[in-house]
Amino acid sequence: MITADNKAKAIAATQTSKEDVGSAQVQVSILTARIKEITEHLKVHAHDHKARRGLIQMVGQRKKLLSYLERKDFASYKALITQLGLRK
Repeated sequence: MITADNKAKAIAATQTSKEDVGSAQVQVSILTARIKEITEHLKVHAHDHKARRGLIQMVGQRKKLLSYLERKDFASYKALITQLGLRK
């Protein structure tokens, strides 16, 4: 589970204004932080199938948000994937 501190760091890293907590960029950043935590959890607990299913769902949601962002604002999409270290 992502801590409030880690979530606040993820939001602060990608928000476009002080009140921005729900844009596609911020949602992708939060999902990326959660995906990293669950990936580390699954390295230790390989048979946790419910966590694996949740991870797959989060990766799918992040993929949808990234494709939306790519269609709507390609410049911010490119900046976001380089900032988060994601690959296409």
